[in-house]
Amino acid sequence: MRRADREVTDFGEISEIIARCDVLRLALNGEGFPYILPLNFGEKLTDGRVEFYFHGAREGEKYAHMARDSRASFEMDCAHRLVADEEKGQCTMEYESVIGQGHVEEVFGAEKEEGLRILLAHYGKENFAYNRAALPATRVFKLVVERMTAKRRKCKTV
Repeated sequence: MRRADREVTDFGEISEIIARCDVLRLALNGEGFPYILPLNFGEKLTDGRVEFYFHGAREGEKYAHMARDSRASFEMDCAHRLVADEEKGQCTMEYESVIGQGHVEEVFGAEKEEGLRILLAHYGKENFAYNRAALPATRVFKLVVERMTAKRRKCKTV
């Protein structure tokens, strides 16, 4: 990481950044170009291990890419604030971000339902009674993170 002074290494702090983010951008190996898509997600953080869950309809372009190559990269960011110094004619942006790589796999049965609960919990709906009749029409995947880094830019002055 070029700016080591902005790196966040504490797992607890990284977990807090993840909790503040509301979109995970998943990058897959497309046909000749990267294929990137924004996803709602839920996180399972256990003893330094990270798994992200996301869902979708039964069919879609992302599934063909995942079937061909399960490797994926991801990015999420939050806490954006433009900080301008009009006297100096300078500005910068505050932010927090997490990026990483891992493998995507589809989950079934009890883990599929757990993945949906984890996803709903991320958005404050821990006890949401979703329509179970929709389960057969819904696919759930998890991204098992193998590597990730986090950064934070906070300005000392306004």
